[in-house]
Amino acid sequence: QVQLVESGGGLVQAGGSLRLSCAASGSTASISAMGWYRQASGKQRELVAIINSGGGTNYAESVKGRFTISRDNAKNTVYLQMNSLEPEDTAVYYCYARRVVFSHWGQGTQVTVSS
Repeated sequence: QVQLVESGGGLVQAGGSLRLSCAASGSTASISAMGWYRQASGKQRELVAIINSGGGTNYAESVKGRFTISRDNAKNTVYLQMNSLEPEDTAVYYCYARRVVFSHWGQGTQVTVSS
């Protein structure tokens, strides 16, 4: 099993920045990809950004140029630097890890961007 613990959410004004962190513990040796999804109220969960063990990344079009995902393999931690935040970025952000064929999720952290 893999446990994921997120931190770094909060309330920020439009144009501001936040940095999310997610630390993985447990059976981390076989983790391939880690990343972030988000779910706004009344909407489906969507991919924000993902990074594989080799450092390859993929971003949602809506966050390209504003968000940066990074990963510290030694610490089993993934980060999401979010700049130029917009009210549309308001959502619960969930950390994600893929291990073999299994998906693991964090408990979620709220990000609220005020206009």
